[in-house]
Amino acid sequence: MGFREFVLFIAGLMATNAIAIDSMLPALPEIGHSLAIDTANHTQLIVTAYLLGFGSAQLIYGTLADRFGRRAVLLFGLALYTLASVGAIFAGTLEVMLAARVLQGVGSASTRILAITIVRDCYSGSHMARVMSLAFLVFLSVPILAPSIGQAIMLVAPWRAIFLMLCLLGAVLFFWTLTRLPETLHPEDRSPISLAGVSHAFGLIVRSRVTVGYMLAMTMVMGGLFGFINSAQQVFADAFDAAELFTLIFALIAVFMAASSLVNARIVEKLGMRRVSHAALAGYFLVTVVHAAVVLAGVETIWTFSVLQGAMMFFFGLMVSNFNSMAMEPVGHVAGTASSALGFVSTVGGALFGFAIGQRFDGTTLPLTMGFVVLACGALFFVLVAERGRLFRTDMRVSDTAN
Repeated sequence: MGFREFVLFIAGLMATNAIAIDSMLPALPEIGHSLAIDTANHTQLIVTAYLLGFGSAQLIYGTLADRFGRRAVLLFGLALYTLASVGAIFAGTLEVMLAARVLQGVGSASTRILAITIVRDCYSGSHMARVMSLAFLVFLSVPILAPSIGQAIMLVAPWRAIFLMLCLLGAVLFFWTLTRLPETLHPEDRSPISLAGVSHAFGLIVRSRVTVGYMLAMTMVMGGLFGFINSAQQVFADAFDAAELFTLIFALIAVFMAASSLVNARIVEKLGMRRVSHAALAGYFLVTVVHAAVVLAGVETIWTFSVLQGAMMFFFGLMVSNFNSMAMEPVGHVAGTASSALGFVSTVGGALFGFAIGQRFDGTTLPLTMGFVVLACGALFFVLVAERGRLFRTDMRVSDTAN
């Protein structure tokens, strides 16, 4: 591939996850009606099932890719993503839909692990950073546009057409990989699957206070994100009676998160990951408390919700990438396994917390905002544990963070 084609290819791989979640949010009520889901909150299972499959499968793809090569494992994941999308198109019951969504998530997990791995195989240093930056710009646009894409599809076709779109996306990426991507793992770099080696790596991870602390802190804030995603459509339709504004305001809120990622890229080297992320955590906690106070005071409107949610997502964007990097610092020598473990715990744990919040939706924003406060407290607690109670320090050497 040429450079431009390669960037577009990586961006396409990175987009499969967000579009599989966000594009169907406007369709959840119709899906619930079609599948005879008698409780509105139970439609959230369609999102959570995908997240559980996506998070769980991250544990295995890195090891498989090191043993069998990037191309074969990626083709398997894309094929599964495509076939699961076909299953969702023809689902006639909630059980079939959930099974299809779990398998779709399992397939999509390959793109998360393999996209970064393939870039690392092909580029290094500033060239790798350039590829990832350009691909990330495309990736950031997906949460902004995906609900509108889903809504646009539903204007001309039934909700099943959204899964047809996901099927076509998976098929395009499958044949793109098949015809244009060579194997990027050198034969001499293939490593056997070793249970002893994997166990040793996991042992190093769980013994690192910094890694575990930031991994659990990230799980807390991911729970807040997934709680919002689970409840967003119902919040706008039921709490504010403004379903027609859902895709627009969701996009605007996503813009705040995209903007914070770009801000972080500009300031993190100058200020350090700890100072940026700890300040963001303080801001996130303050916003959640203010939001809960607004709801308890009975003055919540669609505009207070949107502004405060946008502020939360801005601080979220400043936290997550830095939390991930700091969790990886002490375990760089087992980076593949550590990245898989981090993705598994934060995604699966966050999905379960988000589902628990979403299931408490009662027609108001109170359960959601109180859930934000609880999870923000949890994130602050785990960061304090990771840092031995001292925040806003300059970034430490890897040797300082090992225990």
